[in-house]
Amino acid sequence: MEVVRQTPGGDLSVSFLDVGQGDAIFIEAPNGNQILIDGGFGRQVLRELGGVMPFYDRSLDLVIATHSDTDHLGGLPFVLERFAVSSVMTNGEPGDNEASVSFAEAVRAEKVPELTARAGVKVELDRGVELTILYPDRKTDLDVDSNTMSIVALLRYGETEFLLTGDAPAAVEDQLVQTYTANLRAEVLKLGHHGSDTSSSDYFLAATKPDLAIISAGRDNRYGHPHQVVLDRLDRLSIPYFSTADVGTITFQSDGYTVTCVECSR
Repeated sequence: MEVVRQTPGGDLSVSFLDVGQGDAIFIEAPNGNQILIDGGFGRQVLRELGGVMPFYDRSLDLVIATHSDTDHLGGLPFVLERFAVSSVMTNGEPGDNEASVSFAEAVRAEKVPELTARAGVKVELDRGVELTILYPDRKTDLDVDSNTMSIVALLRYGETEFLLTGDAPAAVEDQLVQTYTANLRAEVLKLGHHGSDTSSSDYFLAATKPDLAIISAGRDNRYGHPHQVVLDRLDRLSIPYFSTADVGTITFQSDGYTVTCVECSR
């Protein structure tokens, strides 16, 4: 899938938005094409988008809902109401919670074209800027639930990579390592499931070898995310990390050769 092809120039921007206990990632390519991955659980995503987008910008090229959990999907109906969205991408598994119903109704109401994420699908945002879906895979034999069907994507710009894992658990991480091996290396890794001990296994962290890990979680959340066992793994493997619970929205820029954190503190 190609969103738009234009002459590139400048930096890729990737922002892990502070939406409390949830996920929302805003991506802007050098040519201005934009993707939003997940939207947190409520309207907070609108405020955070206002901090990374010009006030006059009311369009998004692609919105990706990684899976049906409310803390990923709940804010997206508000986004679809406020922004002109060219297309949405889901894992193709309809959820049965209120957030899923609201999202499906908003997609129909706004008449937004729908795409299904499957391993191998590529979204070209700009020349040299590509988002590749690594999972779900049609060949998986894992039990189907919201987390095991969570979309996992690799964003690559030149020689730099961002690995975005949604709520993928360790069983999915194992399958990714077995399928992609060395190709999982990334400068920035968004830890699965908000730093829960259900994700971010030693095996997966050793395979991805990130320069930096990101934890998207709410301050003093009732789940205890991030779990101490995950933080201990990061320390043991000498992987530094930032959490939105501690520093708010975290923004990186890449020129295709190096990744720089331009907003890493409140």
